[in-house]
Amino acid sequence: MLRILFFALVTVSAIGCGDGGLLGGDFRPDAIGEEGQMTVVIDSALWNGNVGEALRIHIGGGIETLPSVEPEFDLTAIGLTSNAIFDMVKERKNVLFVGLISSDSVSSSASLEHQYLNAIFSDDSVRQMINEGSPALVARPNQWRRSQLVYYLVGASSDDLIASLEDYSDELRYHYNTISRQRLHREMFDLGRQHDLEETIMNRHGFAVHGQHDYFIALDTTQFVWLRRTLTETWRSVFVYYEDQADPSKLNPEWMVATRDSLTQMYIGGTAGGWIEIDRRRPMTAQEINFKERYAIEFRGLWHMVGRENGRKFPFGMGGPFLTYAFYDESSQRLYLIDGMVFAPNFSKREFLRQMEVIAHTFRTLEETQPEGI
Repeated sequence: MLRILFFALVTVSAIGCGDGGLLGGDFRPDAIGEEGQMTVVIDSALWNGNVGEALRIHIGGGIETLPSVEPEFDLTAIGLTSNAIFDMVKERKNVLFVGLISSDSVSSSASLEHQYLNAIFSDDSVRQMINEGSPALVARPNQWRRSQLVYYLVGASSDDLIASLEDYSDELRYHYNTISRQRLHREMFDLGRQHDLEETIMNRHGFAVHGQHDYFIALDTTQFVWLRRTLTETWRSVFVYYEDQADPSKLNPEWMVATRDSLTQMYIGGTAGGWIEIDRRRPMTAQEINFKERYAIEFRGLWHMVGRENGRKFPFGMGGPFLTYAFYDESSQRLYLIDGMVFAPNFSKREFLRQMEVIAHTFRTLEETQPEGI
């Protein structure tokens, strides 16, 4: 039977991003919890069966472009066994309700998750559509707290739920990742943002990205700016490269790979004459995205340090994950490449790399910062 998503997916654009960060007039507490964690409210029988397996595959699936595969989201399954548990759920940042809708009245012996979802979806016409094989997927941003994203996925059978997860997992992950990036933006830049650093880059190059409090300009040269954050055991790196009067037809993954390797070999060297390049032995991904209202390609993979001895190239044994965005800016006729990479041995890399996403998404050109008419 043809399934339709009869509730429109609600985007998270209203949640708020940027420098203000707070929802106007909303004085409720912020949602709590670690980024990358998702609370799944689900009956234990569904979680321990095929529906739970589909959730682990399609929502919490492994990110293979990290040195050690990490889940895209850490899923925590919770049953509504008490009001105290429900109150805890209402505090969380990322919440996903998954369950079945009954065609008949719900008995008092039914699980609390089942009773709750049937009460939420009590409209007869809605229940009829669900029971005819059209699962419902509904977003409720800020339902109980600020900066919170709650989704409800309900169906008449386990097969319907699994099919919906297969069809709409990309949208779900996109919206949960987007709000995670928005929350992290506030955490990173509400305090200690380096406006002077940003102004320096803007004045010299006609673009800028946000400077977190402990980043510094490691290199600023023709068409290339490199920012770094170095700590005792880790470092993070963001560089931006651009080509003036560029040919937009060059924008493809092959150009990105070749350009990135050329730049890192030229500018980002290591010890003993080594340099950074993409590790082609490991998985790489490229996908078309909308980046700041521009067509762009997002490329992810792993970098490693290499060197040359007796005419032979060999790996030095250090490396980490990276992500690269490339796009053409029509107003400036520039081709841009923004790259973020992480070196963090003995640490989880997923959330470090999310910080690179946040910085990249603060990109703006001089024209975009000017009032209209100037």
